[in-house]
Amino acid sequence: MVKLQKCTVFIVIAALMLVILGSAAPKASAATGFYVNGGKLYDSTGKAFVMRGVNHGHSWFKNDLNTAIPAIVKTGANTVRIVLSNGVQYTKDDLNSVKNIINVVSANKMIAVLEVHDATGKDDYNSLDAAVNYWISIKEALIGKEDRVIVNIANEWYGTWNGSAWADGYKKAIPKLRNAGINNTLIVDAAGWGQYPQSIVDYGQSVFAADSQKNTVFSIHMYEYAGKDAATVKSNMESVLNKGLALIIGEFGGYHTNGDVDEYAIMKYGQEKGVGWLAWSWYGNSDLNYLDLATGPNGSLTSFGNTVVNDTYGIKNTSKKAGIY
Repeated sequence: MVKLQKCTVFIVIAALMLVILGSAAPKASAATGFYVNGGKLYDSTGKAFVMRGVNHGHSWFKNDLNTAIPAIVKTGANTVRIVLSNGVQYTKDDLNSVKNIINVVSANKMIAVLEVHDATGKDDYNSLDAAVNYWISIKEALIGKEDRVIVNIANEWYGTWNGSAWADGYKKAIPKLRNAGINNTLIVDAAGWGQYPQSIVDYGQSVFAADSQKNTVFSIHMYEYAGKDAATVKSNMESVLNKGLALIIGEFGGYHTNGDVDEYAIMKYGQEKGVGWLAWSWYGNSDLNYLDLATGPNGSLTSFGNTVVNDTYGIKNTSKKAGIY
């Protein structure tokens, strides 16, 4: 009987120790920012986040920010992709202006995707590296904003349809950003002016592996090649997703220089596959004005804009705000 009592006391003490240790164990906390897991993008609250929004050519229309952003949010957009310049080709957006952009977008409860436009279509690594150096120079605006700012490293860098060289560039660029302390989710545009998804299919996994944080999303720009018809749209989306990579359609139109674009298929399959998309662009496309979603910074919607915003698979019917909002 005494032995049994001792045994019972031991079991009780052991059980109490487990309770105490269990309560002292660290609890899972919310992420500090957006993150990629299992080929999907999640916000800092742990909620899957599917981008629904537009592009805004800020760097060319710097004085329109406070007019355009409130107009864009009225569409129901949860994300706006902002054109910035590192000063190589256009007028530079400095640290304070980027801080202001982030504040304005955040005040309107949208996620800011920031991109450098100066390397568009270029093949030389120096152009990509200049974009990387720009991000490092303004990292004060990015650090601490990982829950509301995503960095699209360089718009359409690598114009040639060559996946290997494209991948080599990003395998150097991404570690440099991470080593500088930039922890935001990164976006990498496909080669071929964003219209060569095979570059992601063939080399995306190795580019993703170069990110020490495994927090990179890939982007296809769907115009007359990558988005020409429903079959092409579906195939391009699925071929990337089947590699276990996170995907967005960073730009698309309804038509482009060399042909039609199936914007309906992009929106429909985007909804079915949980793929984010951002239409190009709010306004200001001059001789390519068929790409304008609105007639001005706070103008009325164009025909293309009405489709993107009000279609069954458009922004108003499919957009969901990030968890922080």
